[in-house]
Amino acid sequence: MTKVKVAYAIAHFQELLTRVSLGESIVICRYNTPVATLAPPPSAEVPKRKFGTLKGKAAIIDPDCFTPMTDAEADAFINGRS
Repeated sequence: MTKVKVAYAIAHFQELLTRVSLGESIVICRYNTPVATLAPPPSAEVPKRKFGTLKGKAAIIDPDCFTPMTDAEADAFINGRS
């Protein structure tokens, strides 16, 4: 495990991320005391979303939802009445 100072980690963060992506773990120290660890995730593979998983679970949209409001409905909406 490699130890680096906070200032070095800030200045070379991109390089450290590259090293971590190759499997290396890096400890970031402040005044020679470890404060953080950069390490690769336990599973580097991101799970893929399966298409169609909400089929039958999503609400059905009312076909009349896009019809224009009448003047009475618009006035009631503006005035806060239902």
